[in-house]
Amino acid sequence: MMHQKRRLSATEARVHFGEVLRRVGEGEVILVEGRGKPLAVILSPEAYERLKGEGEDPFRLILSVNRGIRERLGRPLAPPEEVIGAMREEGDRELPGPGR
Repeated sequence: MMHQKRRLSATEARVHFGEVLRRVGEGEVILVEGRGKPLAVILSPEAYERLKGEGEDPFRLILSVNRGIRERLGRPLAPPEEVIGAMREEGDRELPGPGR
């Protein structure tokens, strides 16, 4: 869990690198600046993986969500074409068209 973000100059980060690593290990995010401009962000491997989303296959995630919904509904989901068609029909009923 990331607790807070700290700003350090590149020189401070170099001189206190051991302390920087300790703080990052505790969940802190370190923004390293050079001449007042952001140069780098130092964060834990866990935080980096969360940001990157590595290891999470989007297709498997979608299938898992689909499975959970089917289990709650107790039936298969309607095909996307059917859902889109129903949404269009509902929109047509709600929006006044020409001559209505």
